[in-house]
Amino acid sequence: MAAQFGLRLRKGAATTALAAATVAALAASQAPGVTTDSAGRQTTGSPSPEMSTQADETATGNSRYYTDLPPLDSPTPTTGPGDTSGTAGGSESGIPATVLDAYKKAEASLRASKPGCNLPWQLLAAIGKVESGQARGGRVDTEGTTIGKILGPQLNGNGFANISDTDNGVYDDDSTHDRAVGPMQFIPSTWEWAGRDGNDDGAEDPNNIYDAALSAGHYLCRFDWDLSNDANLRSAILSYNNSTEYYNTVMRWLEHYRKGTHEIPDGTGSLPQTPSGGNGNNTGGRNGGGSTTSPSPKPSKPSKPSKPGKPGTGEPGGGGSSTPKPPTTTPPGTPTDSVHHLENAGASNLTAMAGDTFTGRLATRTETKAGKAVAKVRVRFTVVGGTDTTFTGGEKVATVITDSTGKATAPALVAGEKTGTVTVRATVVGRSVTALDHKVTVTARRADALARTGTTALTCVPNGEFAEQIELKATYRGEVADKVAVRATLIKSLLDTTVNDKGPSFDKDAAGNPIRTLTGLETDADGALKLPKLYSDDATGTFLLRIETEGGATLTLELKVEDPAEPTEPTEPTEPAEPTETTDATEPATPSPSAS
Repeated sequence: MAAQFGLRLRKGAATTALAAATVAALAASQAPGVTTDSAGRQTTGSPSPEMSTQADETATGNSRYYTDLPPLDSPTPTTGPGDTSGTAGGSESGIPATVLDAYKKAEASLRASKPGCNLPWQLLAAIGKVESGQARGGRVDTEGTTIGKILGPQLNGNGFANISDTDNGVYDDDSTHDRAVGPMQFIPSTWEWAGRDGNDDGAEDPNNIYDAALSAGHYLCRFDWDLSNDANLRSAILSYNNSTEYYNTVMRWLEHYRKGTHEIPDGTGSLPQTPSGGNGNNTGGRNGGGSTTSPSPKPSKPSKPSKPGKPGTGEPGGGGSSTPKPPTTTPPGTPTDSVHHLENAGASNLTAMAGDTFTGRLATRTETKAGKAVAKVRVRFTVVGGTDTTFTGGEKVATVITDSTGKATAPALVAGEKTGTVTVRATVVGRSVTALDHKVTVTARRADALARTGTTALTCVPNGEFAEQIELKATYRGEVADKVAVRATLIKSLLDTTVNDKGPSFDKDAAGNPIRTLTGLETDADGALKLPKLYSDDATGTFLLRIETEGGATLTLELKVEDPAEPTEPTEPTEPAEPTETTDATEPATPSPSAS
């Protein structure tokens, strides 16, 4: 066993060295914002301007990841779980069953909710491999929750980003600094808005592979990124962990899994050996301990102060020949440090109808105390409250870097179905500055025109049923008005629009009373609506049906209830008249006697 293990390590080291050289060459040939197409040609593809690269604005906080590379041989898919015979890489290429299921379910969910993203499950597998070795080789329970928490190192600025605690230790068991959590290594502040429930258990748990995989998919698909596009794919991966080496490593695993992989039993996956920025012995939690915290260096003992000497004597500690201490240097401040307040720099009093995109854009300007604009500052826009209004792409959080005028413009807002005032809060990332709340308004869907699509006269006999069901079409500014609320009332007259107490009705209620008012009606996706059947009582005459929509469109239709016409009695046939004698024109006329 020991000999085989040593052979595996030597073989793995040689493989990793060769692969690392390949990745190094790839990294050297590609500057940030440059990608290659399928033919190896370089194409420019700068990340989205809304993609933040600051540590606490990435999914992982730029925490540690594993740099192990896939085997050079392409994997061969197998039909049975756990069968690694003839498969290159064995368990190294295989993916634990529950973990693989979570990736594929996340892909299916995103295909339905965000089809334009084109998220492949192999990308989730590549990130899961690099972040946690597929949940430490698939050490998960039957529900997909990791056996023991997978925690990244403390982000205390010691070799990593400095991110103070944001969750009071709820997710990462650390109330001082944040740590990346779970199989997809989300930091708590990102999980707070990016977390999703992937296994429909009512909870959003970063330690559950189903929740974590779906959340990672939504995170990668934000901002309407199309991951079939090389530039968008690069932007998405770098937004997860802003490192070119990280991007290259993920891409290697992505291509490896695209060539084929196989399912292996949970808990039998290979474990990564080499964390970024460390050595093979500093993996922290590889053996199930759960924590990947790196040990902090011991502080050096302070030197004893020297005795003060006499000025000018040259004695140690004196002012004459003692070695002067180097001046203390203050690190240069960042643009963020100079931000004093936020100002509104975009459209105000924005209003949009439910389902529509707001025409104006919200914007915030960062300023110093003196009112000077501050560029290159990250501003986070958050849609707060229980509204279903979101930014384009379905997200409620967006981070934007201010331009040269200190202005950060939020992505377009899409109005949800919940009407009323919506608050979009702007804050400065990395600095405690009073937030700026933008207010927008969502109004109900409405129509400004309503028409009947049929032309048949609406008539009925007393105590009968109208043969024609009324069909309507609603529009708004000439376009289809879908999901618009409609009210139908049988009124007394054009001047008296109160509910009529006689005449036609929409059937009867449970107590037998005629229903002459209908609410809760709604046009369909084509702006069409078919009213329920109408019935008449014994009253005759002309009655009015008034139909109204949200937005003020009205239509009044006449309903006629008439007694059936009396059948007329047939008249007696008349006898034909006797023919009168006529003179045959061919006979000669009788001459009249002569007067003489």
